[in-house]
Amino acid sequence: MPRALIISADGFEDVELLYPYYRLVEAGFEVHIASMKEGDITGKHGYKIKVDKAFSSVDPGDYDVLVIPGGRAPERVRLDSDALRITRRFFEDGKPVAVICHGPQILISAGLVRGRKLTSYWGVKDDVIAAGGEWLDEPVVIDGNLVSSRYPGDIPFWMREFMKLLESRGLLKHTP
Repeated sequence: MPRALIISADGFEDVELLYPYYRLVEAGFEVHIASMKEGDITGKHGYKIKVDKAFSSVDPGDYDVLVIPGGRAPERVRLDSDALRITRRFFEDGKPVAVICHGPQILISAGLVRGRKLTSYWGVKDDVIAAGGEWLDEPVVIDGNLVSSRYPGDIPFWMREFMKLLESRGLLKHTP
């Protein structure tokens, strides 16, 4: 069974975490949520989700894909050295990564944006550019292993393209 990791913290944009979580479960993935510590994290709109692992105990080699939701959570996650270690490892290994909204803040702090094409929430645009990325104002941008989107309204396009990437990597039998 393929395994997915979602990294987040309190203040996540609820639908940006829950939609990919359930979409990946539906596709047959074992999905784990990681944050600074175990327990529950709470989204901007009050949804709670159980954290399976603290960042410090995550071995990125145990996972096939990484999802980074937005909201206010990336501001907290980007300060955690283990979260940055995890994120860098996915890129080093060329594994699929889905990021949306403020999620690219984590990529910026991990030093992973230079030379990449991506999108994000408009408020992160200047940060992406300053970090050496090419920011595009499109619903979804695909650059190798990275699939990025701007905000909740882009989620159907984001997940459709991410699932296509997973299928092309042999992680899905078909894209439902």
